[in-house]
Amino acid sequence: MEQDNKKFQKRDFLRSIEQDSQNRWEAVQAFEASAPEDSSVALEELHVKYPKYFANFPFPYMNGRLHLGHAFSVSKVEFATGYERMKGKNVLFPFGFHVTGMPIKTTDSTPVEAVTKDLANQLQLNDSAPKPKRPAKVAAKATGAKYQFQIMQSMGIPLEEIHKFADPQHWLTYFPPLAIEDLKALGCKIDWRRSFITTDANPYYDSFARWQFIRLKERNKIKFGKRYTIYSPVDKQPCMDHDRQSGEGVGPQDYTGIKMRVLDWSPQAQAQLSQLPALQGKTVYLVAATLRPETMYGQTNCFVGTQLEYGLFQINDTDVFVCTRRSARNMCFQGLSPVDGEYCQLATIQGKDLIGSKVLAPLSQYSSGIYVLPMDNVLATKGTGVVTSVPSDSPDDYAALQDLIKKPDYYQIDRTWVEPFVPVPVLTTPQYGDMTAAALCKQFKINSQKDKVQLAEAKELAYKEGFYKGTMLVGPYAGQPVQEAKPLIRQMLIDQNEGFAYNEPENLVMSRSGDECV
Repeated sequence: MEQDNKKFQKRDFLRSIEQDSQNRWEAVQAFEASAPEDSSVALEELHVKYPKYFANFPFPYMNGRLHLGHAFSVSKVEFATGYERMKGKNVLFPFGFHVTGMPIKTTDSTPVEAVTKDLANQLQLNDSAPKPKRPAKVAAKATGAKYQFQIMQSMGIPLEEIHKFADPQHWLTYFPPLAIEDLKALGCKIDWRRSFITTDANPYYDSFARWQFIRLKERNKIKFGKRYTIYSPVDKQPCMDHDRQSGEGVGPQDYTGIKMRVLDWSPQAQAQLSQLPALQGKTVYLVAATLRPETMYGQTNCFVGTQLEYGLFQINDTDVFVCTRRSARNMCFQGLSPVDGEYCQLATIQGKDLIGSKVLAPLSQYSSGIYVLPMDNVLATKGTGVVTSVPSDSPDDYAALQDLIKKPDYYQIDRTWVEPFVPVPVLTTPQYGDMTAAALCKQFKINSQKDKVQLAEAKELAYKEGFYKGTMLVGPYAGQPVQEAKPLIRQMLIDQNEGFAYNEPENLVMSRSGDECV
């Protein structure tokens, strides 16, 4: 035992010096910085005689203890304030605590009874089950905490106290004092008279933040508006990375919505929809979402998934869109519904029943209409579930169209829906000419739409070659590079009310509230 004491003697001596120094700083209020009061000095000379230095630190979230990342960052401010103090400056280092974050938000929307029940259930977990071996580095970082109460236990919170955190106000009073204790132990030179919490939990801070924005708006320095972002309808706010259960790093994908007006329904669709009162006097469109509006001159048909369920959604007083429910939910937060944030579904129809319908596709060379055809790879989780087909420049569309031409009976379609609609050259590239899709399908030996791996590679090449090296062959922008023509054609479609801006998350994003984001 005596040997162990000697082993740590130097460490304990240094820590005693540290503690003595911190006690002395506390006693003499060493880091309390006040404005100088010296009537003998003119105001303009005050800063010269009493030079000042101000430092601040981004308010840490008070939904847990401070961690090593906070210590690393605050050490930079700590060093700067100490250095400036040694130079004789009057140094002010305040500290604020941000009393928000998704763990607090989640408790705010969770009944206390549910938290207590969940805690009781999790206490029954069998921790004796064998755990898989993991690499040492992974194991070192892993806490083994799967549930919120386990994370809180790992912070040193007694189990019998955890139920109190079902009240969001409890977080506000529990964690800030612990943060102050840790920062004092680190020796930070903070004026604790200037400590505060944020949000409307502190009416003084809240009114100050409001005052700033009011003054900035009065001076036309800021304005209120909308932008595309990932949004949680449940939380009614943008869902940033730290607010997400899954989908970190995912952003909005910008599409051009293409409105294909229904000219004639298929017999199956006609039987289901013709007598619906809600559709009387309305114009119905199948709507596709495309990343390549410049290729719309080459539309020969549009595709739907035969196994997908589609809805007919009212957009305004005159228009009805046919698309998936998921895409309609996205649209209703983008001004594409009678009531913002609510979609209005008038009817439901299966994709197989849309096959054979005839639609008018904007900019298509086939101005009398094209047909709705089946496609194997249409996803309900991407775009609108309706795919506009440009077989001249899309390898996927070309492969699907060739399948339909070869096997019309297998796909249960009429030959006249496909055979007259040959691919139309839209743009040309130095490497693949004016039929990029056909050239790539030949190069990668793609024989069917089921060749998904080759199609994915061909699709990427077709897009890059067309965008960076392509030249338009048709339309008012013929002869122009695709890079220049693309935004102009998109705007033309929007101006002619044949297209619209549409955004959705690049991939699935779930908020910490369990909500699928739009």
